[in-house]
Amino acid sequence: MLIVVGLLLIATGGVLPLFFWPRLVAAKVPAVFGIGAGSLLGLWGAIVALSAPQAATWACDWLGALRLSFRVDILSAFFLLCIFAVSFLAALYSYHYLDDPSKTTRSVFSYLLLAVLIISMALVVCADNLISLALAWELMSISSGFLVFYDYEQLENRRAGYIYFIFTQAGALFLFTAFGVLFAQTGTFDLTGAENLSAGVKLAIFLLALVGFGSKAGVVPLHTWLPQAHPAAPSHVSALMSGIMIKMGIYGILRFYLVLAPETPAFGRIILVLGVITGIVGVAQALAQNNLKKLLAYSSIENVGIILIGLGLGMLGTASGRPTLAFWSFAGALLHLLNHALFKSLLFFGAGSVMHGSHTLEMDRLGGLMKRMRFTGLAFLIGSLAICGLPPFNGFVSELLIYVSAFRGSTLEGGDFLFAVMAVVSLAVIGGLAVACFTKVIGIVFLGEPRSIAAGEVHESKLSMKLAMMIPALACIIIGLAPMFLIRPISATTLQLLGRAAFPGADLRPVYINISFGAAVFLGIIVLILGLRTLLYRGKDIVQAPTWGCGFTRPTARIQYTGASYASPLVGFFRAIVPVRESFDGLKGLFPGLVNYQSLSEDRAEQLSVEAVAQPLVRLMKRLRWIQHGNIQLYIAYIVVAIIAAAMLISYPVFLP
Repeated sequence: MLIVVGLLLIATGGVLPLFFWPRLVAAKVPAVFGIGAGSLLGLWGAIVALSAPQAATWACDWLGALRLSFRVDILSAFFLLCIFAVSFLAALYSYHYLDDPSKTTRSVFSYLLLAVLIISMALVVCADNLISLALAWELMSISSGFLVFYDYEQLENRRAGYIYFIFTQAGALFLFTAFGVLFAQTGTFDLTGAENLSAGVKLAIFLLALVGFGSKAGVVPLHTWLPQAHPAAPSHVSALMSGIMIKMGIYGILRFYLVLAPETPAFGRIILVLGVITGIVGVAQALAQNNLKKLLAYSSIENVGIILIGLGLGMLGTASGRPTLAFWSFAGALLHLLNHALFKSLLFFGAGSVMHGSHTLEMDRLGGLMKRMRFTGLAFLIGSLAICGLPPFNGFVSELLIYVSAFRGSTLEGGDFLFAVMAVVSLAVIGGLAVACFTKVIGIVFLGEPRSIAAGEVHESKLSMKLAMMIPALACIIIGLAPMFLIRPISATTLQLLGRAAFPGADLRPVYINISFGAAVFLGIIVLILGLRTLLYRGKDIVQAPTWGCGFTRPTARIQYTGASYASPLVGFFRAIVPVRESFDGLKGLFPGLVNYQSLSEDRAEQLSVEAVAQPLVRLMKRLRWIQHGNIQLYIAYIVVAIIAAAMLISYPVFLP
């Protein structure tokens, strides 16, 4: 009941601003209050549902013919926890972020679309039949697509919106095909009755669903919409899309895994290999980016890869009869899903704050922001440390669980042993590249000297934006120091995935106690060092002087590292998957003048989709434009012919000789 009331409040928060147009401040107050209060109420309802003895259900008839059915079980409640937590932060952040009076109309309508997006995501994870899931999925895709068009006057944003719509609808075609095959095999729209299907049919349904859900999650090579759409959307929407919406694809994979209940290890192998590819490609591409939000978008792809590695190991453990391995793998993946929602929303909020203060996201035009945006810089630093999986932050806890499960996978027999080894190696590679990537971000954006006038005149964000960054930053620290309070929700959700009650190996308490002890010792050492430094420097004069200029008497920001030069050695190593196109005029004459050098990273999957799919499709559509002639009588004839053809296909056996 709390969740339903919360969704109604969120809907109210989306509708009320329309009555206060065109007064922006008057419209934002009910929007932020309604969406924020509804999200908090839904968050409390999700916490209650995690410990409820049985699932809550609700159903109604739609159009007098179709049954809409919803159910809140433990898996749904866990995802609702993530949805409502980040939704509250997004609503809070938006109050001072959307402050441009010239964009009043789009800001007001964006709150309506934001409310629809939040509600549709909640309905996706609560859907209990195929009709409900399909309807909620389309609402989520359409509302988020229009939010990408927020700054529609910019050509690249319109292009990003078009690409997103193409990918989301193409993914939906595969998804609905999977729904159709499942219905044809089971004879019901309910998400049940698939346990007794043959292994081949289960695999076919799962692969179709994997394409549909994987395209939403940003699984490589279906990821190319994500680095286009997330930078285009407003930062609070980017945080919601990257922190939560792409996880709806993960939820779909998990839900269909539960529905199909496969016994073969092929499912786990496929997911694990996709996770390895997605993680490595994502972080390598992130390292090569110069746009801050685009870098964060590719980083989201990397973390989806880490989650998939954990899920793949869990599926392998289940198929091989190793429940302890499966438990630790699923637990690590679910915890990383929650952690990523927190630190990725924090990072996108930080990027939005940088954009709000400097009006640019190009890292080579920033620099020195830590001096002028100390709060944002500190919050972004916490998010960066967390996403790199460093102690004592939350990312370390979840990645450690996946590492432990991968090492446990070394006891698997046959070829599955190699999959476990591949998981360990890939996690190490991903972690190392992530550290390099965010070292680059902190160094280029927040340290050094300003590289442009805009960076030198940057200003700190306002109160609501600071609060929205402070809350997830504290959560990243608290979970890293004391993950004990997450044992119950993580364990309960994991046991549902395993379909069994608690067993001796299903105990996260010992490792969490060790993590907390290690974090306490780590913090104690830091406090001791700071105390000794303060004591030893007491009474001494501290002199400030310029950094040694390496022989330059008048150093400028132009001699600092750029993002491309910093990352060049690592990006060059991955040139096979991250090609870089360079252009250089060269030095000419005895006294060379100004020269031009540019480097641009490319995405091979995007190149392939454009050259092999988009361009041939555009050429085909141009040849078929004669169909669109404006004659309504012929349009009606098209419909009649389509109905007759459909009827003939349905009754095809009648026409057999």
